[in-house]
Amino acid sequence: MEMVAQLGAPAAAARAHQEMFAYWASLRRGSKLPSRADIDPSSMKRLLPTVSLIDVVPDGRGGTGRDYALRLAGTGLYTVYGREITGRTLGEVYNSTAADYWRHELDRVVDEAKPGVGVHNLAWRGAAHLSILWLRLPLSSDGRKVDMILGYDAVVGMQPEVLASSGIRAA
Repeated sequence: MEMVAQLGAPAAAARAHQEMFAYWASLRRGSKLPSRADIDPSSMKRLLPTVSLIDVVPDGRGGTGRDYALRLAGTGLYTVYGREITGRTLGEVYNSTAADYWRHELDRVVDEAKPGVGVHNLAWRGAAHLSILWLRLPLSSDGRKVDMILGYDAVVGMQPEVLASSGIRAA
């Protein structure tokens, strides 16, 4: 399984999250959110493999509902998801339970215009021994209304053979 290259210790994942958050925060203009145009990929080269850009797709019927589409997914995310996810919506990437989880978390980032952070287990992908330590950062074309989200994922966990030899089993 190629995911071995993606694995990091939780402390290293937390440091990478701090680095990404500090970069995003440095782009803010007072109380205004940074925009996609403010991001310089060369400023975060080390983090690029698991960076994503997520479009906020408004409900075309004038309601408050929205969806999300992955405008860009770093090359390291291909291994996590087992396929290319660029250009896909949440419902095309995840099963319904995982898609609902992400819709809820991304809605909160959009509604509050504040970063979100959490852990999402990859059991839905058949890899219950792995989790994504995720960070979602709001971006805005006008500095106020969130229309895109900058994502960063760090995969953490143990390889199945380590779990088997240790006697530890996934819950």
